Amino acid sequence: MLRTLLAIAMIAAVPTVAAADVDLKKGKKVFRKCKACHAVGEKAKNKVGPELNGIIGREAGSVEGYKYSKAMLKSGLKWDEETLDKYLKKPKDLVKGTKMIFAGLKKEKQRKNLIAYLATFDADGKQSK
Repeated sequence: MLRTLLAIAMIAAVPTVAAADVDLKKGKKVFRKCKACHAVGEKAKNKVGPELNGIIGREAGSVEGYKYSKAMLKSGLKWDEETLDKYLKKPKDLVKGTKMIFAGLKKEKQRKNLIAYLATFDADGKQSK
């Protein structure tokens, strides 16, 4: 029992992007830069880029029905907060040969807010807060 309580306390103490000092409203605003190519939400569909529902924990290149670049398919990446942060900073530096034409987000706070916003969408596009 004590071990279980300690484990729960340790897990609760570990900060995540969603629980860290982030602003989901600002993240949603940053997502406007992504909306031309990507979608989130229950009716999200692939566009020029894949839909981003449930991206946290997902293997790169795994959205059904989307045609990825060979570079992304071979990347071996799993989208966690740290990997997304590196990718969003400068996509072509992390995945050389990606077809994503977005130059990146230079401001760390914008990336953190965006990642926290994306993390609120599960694989079915349902949003939690």
